[in-house]
Amino acid sequence: MSTYIDKCECHIHSLDGGLAQATILEKIGDNKYLAQYGDVKCTAIFNPFVGRYYVDDKYGIVRDKKPVSRER
Repeated sequence: MSTYIDKCECHIHSLDGGLAQATILEKIGDNKYLAQYGDVKCTAIFNPFVGRYYVDDKYGIVRDKKPVSRER
């Protein structure tokens, strides 16, 4: 089983909508996906009218959350 949904040409926000290869990792909502562009994990949406993902690597950055230790 693959560890991602799709690896494809996507519209990238930091490239002003230019196309570049990104990896769609998983679906996290109705039309919300977790994507990876370079070393950045971020959100993406799929536009069915043009058949492409739009990756938001400016404002949709997803950071890995570390568990909070309750011990002091």
